[in-house]
Amino acid sequence: MQRDHLRQRRVGSIIASSLYALGVGILFPACSSSGAGSTAPGAGGTTGNETTASTGPTGSGGSSIPGTTAATGGVPSAGTTAATVPSSGGTPIGTGGLPNSGGQPGSGGRGAGGTPPTGGVPSSGGVSTPTGGKPPTPTGTGHYQMENLDRGVVAVKVSGGVYVGWRMFGYEYDTTATNVSYNLYKDGTKLASVTDSTNFLDAAGTASSKYSVSAVIKTVEGPQSTPVGVWAQQYLSIPITPPPNGTLGGTYSANDASPGDLDGDGQLDIVLKWDPSNSQDSSFSNKSDTCIIDGYKMDGTKLWRIDVGMNIRAGAHDTQLSVFDFDGDGKAELGIKTAPGTKDGTGAFLKKGPAAGADNTKDYRGPRGMALGGPEWFTVFDGKTGAELDTIEYPVLYGSVTNWGDSNGNRSHRFNGGFAFVKDGGTATGLPSIITERGYYTRMTISALTFRGGVLAKNWVYDSVTAIPNGGGDHSCMAADVDGDGAQEIIPGAYTINSDGTFKCSSEMGHGDALHVSELVVGKGISVFSVHESLGGMDCHDAATCKTYFTITGGGDQGRGVAEYVAASDTTAATCSGKGNVNCGTGANSSSSAGSNFLIYWNADVPRSTMNGTTLPGTSTTGTSSCNGTKSTPTLTADLLGDWREEAVLRETSNTALRVYTTTNVSKRRIYTLMHDPTYRAQANFEQSSYNQPPHVGFHLGPGMADPPKPDIFVK
Repeated sequence: MQRDHLRQRRVGSIIASSLYALGVGILFPACSSSGAGSTAPGAGGTTGNETTASTGPTGSGGSSIPGTTAATGGVPSAGTTAATVPSSGGTPIGTGGLPNSGGQPGSGGRGAGGTPPTGGVPSSGGVSTPTGGKPPTPTGTGHYQMENLDRGVVAVKVSGGVYVGWRMFGYEYDTTATNVSYNLYKDGTKLASVTDSTNFLDAAGTASSKYSVSAVIKTVEGPQSTPVGVWAQQYLSIPITPPPNGTLGGTYSANDASPGDLDGDGQLDIVLKWDPSNSQDSSFSNKSDTCIIDGYKMDGTKLWRIDVGMNIRAGAHDTQLSVFDFDGDGKAELGIKTAPGTKDGTGAFLKKGPAAGADNTKDYRGPRGMALGGPEWFTVFDGKTGAELDTIEYPVLYGSVTNWGDSNGNRSHRFNGGFAFVKDGGTATGLPSIITERGYYTRMTISALTFRGGVLAKNWVYDSVTAIPNGGGDHSCMAADVDGDGAQEIIPGAYTINSDGTFKCSSEMGHGDALHVSELVVGKGISVFSVHESLGGMDCHDAATCKTYFTITGGGDQGRGVAEYVAASDTTAATCSGKGNVNCGTGANSSSSAGSNFLIYWNADVPRSTMNGTTLPGTSTTGTSSCNGTKSTPTLTADLLGDWREEAVLRETSNTALRVYTTTNVSKRRIYTLMHDPTYRAQANFEQSSYNQPPHVGFHLGPGMADPPKPDIFVK
């Protein structure tokens, strides 16, 4: 009955849309120099730079370096196991604090309830110099708060003319295709009315043409976007400035990134993390130079630079980027873990909350090169200026060496981070919370923080307190509404944590290196695929119950794995690739292969393409390099521009520019921008966390799909 109520509420979104139309593994050395055509290891390939629970990372020469293992070096004593953690309604326990303390939902909530998209495929069936015009007036009466994006028009010179792509907004999407069409203008003159897609090939287009787009909703034409010029090549180059060499001699390479509209102009900007060459994995000793974070606009304007400081060691498991509009002011913020010595984007030391009066010259790093037991904070920074907005004590402190299952800080300094639409005070408000996870081999903690009205506060904290069978967390974390209550659960691996911070279920499969969360079995809702370490192999299970669809064990640590609809034959379930290629729903052998590394929507139809290193289907990426050692991941993949397909952000080998590659394959598939799907939007932020994983949508996007339902959103 709740779903029927939500369908009635969505009618308001459609009406509002009409009104708008009337007016409106890693990795320390930051990156490997892969170049064009570089490939990552195949399934089960080298995991040299991955730090696992059983072995330390392999250096660039490939030698194995022992590390703290899951079987030894800190398994907690007998105590409460996953099976004894409250399964529903329980209060999360632990040092991190009780749920909801100081974290009541702010104004602007859209009520309880709301279901994410389930089901589907599109009916039928970017950007030149980034501009695209001011976004439309905020609209939509839906449940989830999303970004008020502009059209993201992209035009690229191709051999047959000019390819043009643009965004369909989630709130204007209509499953009756004739209710929404688009007028494409060239040099101010109407070129075409497009009814079956959100892209077009202008055979007569030239390098000097300029294009704009307007939506026509139920015969009423809206405003035209700002005209954009034509890219001469298939990518946009964004100039970036490497930090100077560190005091310890480290040189900097562009690393992971996260998208967000930092200044509220409707365009997605880039928050970029720089890693020094002496960055360290948590299992290693030695100091690193500081982690540096930049905010860039697509035109190369550097908005700010944040120096995380010496007391937060640089490494893949340490600084995670939570980027979204957390306070609903139309501009994204950045949230990260901080400490004495952190400087904000204005160059000033932190001064709010526990940071007031701190000794920013004090070095808290111990003999292993990491700070154990010193002050630990979490800070939210202004997306436009990088200025500190608020700082609080980190919600789950290190405490002592006995809290985490080892004695050297390895397991306590494993962090994941992003954002999700979890519950506030037990209510599904549809508003975003910052998510920060600490620990996953033995003790696992996940904290949800709110930032509203200028105040950063704890929403809730989950703390496993004692042993997790086989280590229940992955080197990754994702979010999705798995039970249709209008709030997202947190999936850190084998566990599902309820949207209110209580324990939901565990597959009992333990820790793994790769994680994929989406509707991987057609019609079965959200599923979880992961490869595993202690038990080996891989599994796919129902995210709401943790009941497995298939399980394969043995063979030792499986370091790579991918799950996605990658072939026209994937009509009943995605292909799960890791220890072989199988149907995600049954475990039966599959003739398809999802590869072992990354994914991207690139081709004309819905099967997703595989990525290895910097390779893109039919596209030269000469002069670029992948990131994160043998992981060979892109800086970012997400639907940043143009139609619903994804862009790939790759660093130039010189580290002086980022390239934003866009597809030029004309598609007759018409889907709203993936950034207006709440599952995909949250996962596009979690993508950068620890061992990078590609984002997935919250509905079936693959061969044989039905039209996706209208997303239940409003924009700010």
